[in-house]
Amino acid sequence: MKKGKRPFGKILMVLMIIFFYLPILYMIIFSFNDGKSLTSFTGFSLRWYRHMLESKDMMEALSTTFSIAILATFISTVAGTVAAIGISKSRKIIRDVMEQVNNLPLMNPEIVTAIGFMLLFITFKVEKGYVTMLLAHIAFCIPYVMLSVMPKIKSLDPNLADAAMDLGATPWRALMKVIVPQITPGIIAGALIAFTMSVDDFIISYFVTGRGVKNLSIMVYTMSKRVNPSINAISTLVVVIITVVLLIINLAPVLAAKRQTREIIAKRRTWIPAVAVTCVAAILIGVVVFKGGVDARPYEGQTLHVYNWGEYTGENIIGDFEEETGATVVMENFDSNEQMYIKVANNESYDILVPSDYMIQRLIEEDLLQKLDKSKLDCFDKLADAVLGLPYDPNNDYSVPYFWGTVGIVYDTTKVDLEDLEREGFGIFLDQKYKGDVYLYDSERDSFMMALKDLGYSMNTESEQELQEAYEWLVQCVETMDTEIVTDEIIDNMAQGRKALGLIYSGDASYVMAENEDMGYFMPESGTNLWSDAMVIPKNAKNPDLAHAFINYVCEYEGSYDNSSYVGYTSPNQEVMDELSGEGGDYEGINAYIPRTDNENDEVFVYNEETKKMISELWSRVKIAASNAD
Repeated sequence: MKKGKRPFGKILMVLMIIFFYLPILYMIIFSFNDGKSLTSFTGFSLRWYRHMLESKDMMEALSTTFSIAILATFISTVAGTVAAIGISKSRKIIRDVMEQVNNLPLMNPEIVTAIGFMLLFITFKVEKGYVTMLLAHIAFCIPYVMLSVMPKIKSLDPNLADAAMDLGATPWRALMKVIVPQITPGIIAGALIAFTMSVDDFIISYFVTGRGVKNLSIMVYTMSKRVNPSINAISTLVVVIITVVLLIINLAPVLAAKRQTREIIAKRRTWIPAVAVTCVAAILIGVVVFKGGVDARPYEGQTLHVYNWGEYTGENIIGDFEEETGATVVMENFDSNEQMYIKVANNESYDILVPSDYMIQRLIEEDLLQKLDKSKLDCFDKLADAVLGLPYDPNNDYSVPYFWGTVGIVYDTTKVDLEDLEREGFGIFLDQKYKGDVYLYDSERDSFMMALKDLGYSMNTESEQELQEAYEWLVQCVETMDTEIVTDEIIDNMAQGRKALGLIYSGDASYVMAENEDMGYFMPESGTNLWSDAMVIPKNAKNPDLAHAFINYVCEYEGSYDNSSYVGYTSPNQEVMDELSGEGGDYEGINAYIPRTDNENDEVFVYNEETKKMISELWSRVKIAASNAD
């Protein structure tokens, strides 16, 4: 090798470091972004750090993540170490069997383990929450500890413990003074792996939690479904915490070596507990004083369990409701109506659900909802007439609207001719002029709605022939247009003008248009989906009175304004809708914010199990065709 030339290995190492750390650096930079975009830096600001610190959910998720990680690490390290030592002293056949049993959870797909834990807790009727998440984390961390400790034990002289006891040590003293010091590196490695696995885990945590308990992985997942730069802020905070922990672990031995005397250590040990006791006492006194100074409120001490879409609630509405009523709101999130249905059908108890129109119809048909007590509701006269009395609940006996809107085409006015949209409607997604410049939304119902409407059919058709034609329409779209199938990343991508057009929900289009004045929203005359998400009370709700109070609060001006201005979807409150879309409002001049109500071709989805299965199967084939086209 010539002098002055870098070895290939060093270059590869540098490239790998850049590959691993550049995304983290990118995330840290955008955590200080003044704007809401996740890709366009508009100026330095601590806005999202303030939002993070003010968010009760984020702080609770952070606390849950690290408290569970610390507890799971400690317990699994002790249990795994003891188990490894015990196995090492067993007969060879038992040792071999146990090693294979220990390897099984490591090799098992995580989703299988998660479902197994979920079914276990359901079978034994264990209420899911913090304890079930902790137990699951302990269980899946133990094999990693054992895997790290067992090689160290195998490398020891098998007569070491016996020699210590021959010299007068008790079995416990021989273990703690002879064996454990020899295998300490393996124990530390196992503990670090356990801590990392616990902090990082999403799939198992997602399936074993309940009652609003969320770790950071679950929190970030629900936040990532919509544009929320607080993801960057809280992720940066985690990076800082982990970096500090690693620095402490690496510097602790150096600092310990510099301690001069045991007296200094002793002094430190005396004032640390004193300070800790003082802090705890101060906190307890503060809590007592605070609670004593709060006036009794109508629902003091009660808990409301809400199951809602992720990032579908205003910034202040939960905190303000808790302050006004004295109740505690536990919010859990789902990312599909079907996911929500599974939990409700399995008799998990919530006080409020926020499903979509067709799912409300299904819940009513399966007798999973209770009728509203309208004597406890004073909100209906505040709501827009167009969002009341929809086909799935014509008398609003079971539901009160939460958000509503349409599905349409978001387009770049500098790239797309309005005349093309007016002439072609949804057929513009087959126009070769826009090849490679199109987003298709990953929603089987809305994608088939688009195809069916362009073909002149009802989006609620039960005809196999018509659905087959719609399938062929969509296959043509993905195979000939270089179409990119996306989910909520379409919001930020279209706000940055990355493609010419895409299928989008009206509320998301409102945000896109507010961020980029070159964006427009178009609804074809052939019709579209007029959708509604509404609040309902399950049959097994434990606190229906508080649920009615929450429904009233969400529909009042303050709650509706907070919800709609933050999320961007259309409020059912007529006054809020008029104000936000009127002069000086957040969505002034944005046609996407006001749903179209005067087109006879617009429809509301109707639930049909057979049709749903057919569409799901056909949509899977469309996505396969799209991947093959790539």
